[in-house]
Amino acid sequence: MGGPSTTDEVGNFLSRLFADADLIPLGRLQSYLGPLISRRRTPKIQKQYAAIGGGSPIRKWSEYQSSEMCKILDRLSPETAPHKPYVAFRYADPLTEEMYTRLLDDGFGNGRGGRAVAFTQYPQYSCSTTGSSLNELWKWRNRLEGKDAGRGTITWSVIDRWPVHAGLVEAFAQNVEAQLATYPAARRKDVVLLFSAHSLPMSVVNRGDTYPAEVAATVYAVMQRLRFSNPYRLCWQSQVGPSAWLGAQTSDTVAAYVKQGQTDLVLIPIAFTSDHIETLYELDREVIHEAGSPGVKRAESLNGSPVFIQALADIAVAHLRSGEACSRQMRLRCQGCKSEKCLQQKAFFMREQMELEGVV
Repeated sequence: MGGPSTTDEVGNFLSRLFADADLIPLGRLQSYLGPLISRRRTPKIQKQYAAIGGGSPIRKWSEYQSSEMCKILDRLSPETAPHKPYVAFRYADPLTEEMYTRLLDDGFGNGRGGRAVAFTQYPQYSCSTTGSSLNELWKWRNRLEGKDAGRGTITWSVIDRWPVHAGLVEAFAQNVEAQLATYPAARRKDVVLLFSAHSLPMSVVNRGDTYPAEVAATVYAVMQRLRFSNPYRLCWQSQVGPSAWLGAQTSDTVAAYVKQGQTDLVLIPIAFTSDHIETLYELDREVIHEAGSPGVKRAESLNGSPVFIQALADIAVAHLRSGEACSRQMRLRCQGCKSEKCLQQKAFFMREQMELEGVV
């Protein structure tokens, strides 16, 4: 998804976001309502980014994480080294088009071949996030290299989900333990852990999107690692617009528990791999501030966690050695999917599987 690095980039970021029917389906009026909503929201969102330092830190963290991962990957997999990271976002710079152009400029594709792995930084798959990003990758591959497989084009594979990888789970668990340690020992076991993930429109959920189940799988794996030391709940944040979204909402959950007298709460951003506006503003400056209780806190985001970065490298080397273009789960469409883009994108990765196997 990405985020604007400066407040001047907010307008373009929101325009792209609300134009994406995979993320925010607005029906036949998408081309009209998307720009209208983005224009109206821009001044408010600019103020929010100004409050967290003038822009999103997600590009900084993404570039750091990918660079450090590749250093480890060079050691773990010398047979595929050197590994070079490229960062691409769906709605913010650097966009997919820019990333793909850089690949071509650096000597990949256009008759020269080469191997590239699209490594989603959404641990849990959703058609609205990873799926939308892969649709965009497929689009620019066709525009910049042509639709025909082979002929020296870049061979692509994708790491499309990793919700219960042991390294990811360990990184989350260590951050939770660090925050729990700030509570007095007598109260520690009663602190409620609130795992917060970005919500989805129910129209997306009801067509069979796997995201809610995969987020729940991550939560359960983290609690297993913590030996179920504390009571916990999963809640959802960042709802936009009047349509029905997956709940319960994080803000409502915190307010309800505080009203009930449960004032020791730790918020855990379980679907995010670095800080951005949803953690630094929505959770820290809105949810926690409005709770009005010193016992309501947030676990650190993964950011520069060495455990997390090692996990990224482990996932990448396992993928490179697997010979798979994508997971078997990604090849299955959602029950209610009617998207031609989704169908064609999945067919593209199936053809890439034949490239990897040397069939084409």
